[in-house]
Amino acid sequence: MHDIAILGAGRIGRIHATNAARHPGLRLKYIVDPVATAAAALASETGAQVADLETALADPSVAGVIIASSTDTHLDYSCRAVAAGKAVFCEKPIDQDLERARSASASLAGARLFLGFNRRFDPHFQALKARLDSGAVGALETVQITSHDPAPPPVSYIKVSGGIFKDMSIHDFDMARWLLSEPVTQVYAAASCLVDPAIGEAGDVDTAKILLRTGSGKLCVISNSRRSGYGYDQRIEAFGSKGMVKADNVLESTVSVWGAEGAATDRLQNFFLDRYAAAYRLEMDHFADILSGKVSPAITYADGVGALELAEAAAQSVRAGQVVTL
Repeated sequence: MHDIAILGAGRIGRIHATNAARHPGLRLKYIVDPVATAAAALASETGAQVADLETALADPSVAGVIIASSTDTHLDYSCRAVAAGKAVFCEKPIDQDLERARSASASLAGARLFLGFNRRFDPHFQALKARLDSGAVGALETVQITSHDPAPPPVSYIKVSGGIFKDMSIHDFDMARWLLSEPVTQVYAAASCLVDPAIGEAGDVDTAKILLRTGSGKLCVISNSRRSGYGYDQRIEAFGSKGMVKADNVLESTVSVWGAEGAATDRLQNFFLDRYAAAYRLEMDHFADILSGKVSPAITYADGVGALELAEAAAQSVRAGQVVTL
């Protein structure tokens, strides 16, 4: 049984805290959050104690720290936790500034730091990756990743999000790096504000198409939108020399209605916490295995920097209207 602390009692912090509290190999000891009422409420629900960061990091019984606080704290808290000898499970992104993220290499490269790109732990996407690795469709040639949100977030969130590429697309950049299995060398992105003019007024875009190319010529197209109009659209298609492997959307149920006008299926799962609930639980299993010394982190600091490089290259490509070579 490993004692852990969680930093952040917001939406994603509550998910991780609940999964940690239920995990047979973990004991959630501390909740750390500057909002006292949020920390107290989550501590009451999970049986943990409210503490400040210094207390949690100084406690020798705490083996690991989950960082689910605001993005601007991720890098600093990761460095402090690693320096205190803790294993770290940090939510994405590692930071919003690429140079700041790179500057932490001496502290975080090789550390027991697990970065929370949860989609790698989605059972459907893991099955797709396994099919690719088995050679079921031959040599991989191209990938299509579709990631469209049901509706845009509030503009207040947009203003502090770091922009669509660092907030939303960064999941897809990590997925592309994982599936392509070789470095991306060129990035081209086109983007517009088609969903909500207020997002454009806040200095961001809400619709983007991104083309990635590797050194060997593999291609990946990423489609992002802040509003689908039909649900949380999460699909991957991978094309190889012998065929295609596809991970489709998950529906709210397998029930369909058939009639003279055709068939009607149930709706898409419409919220990311529902769609990726299993992935969040499997992430916690992985963190427990890291603490037990059974595995090394599957997603590392270097992966976080790699995804951030693609996010900044995409933004640069939109500004310049041309391909960015890495």
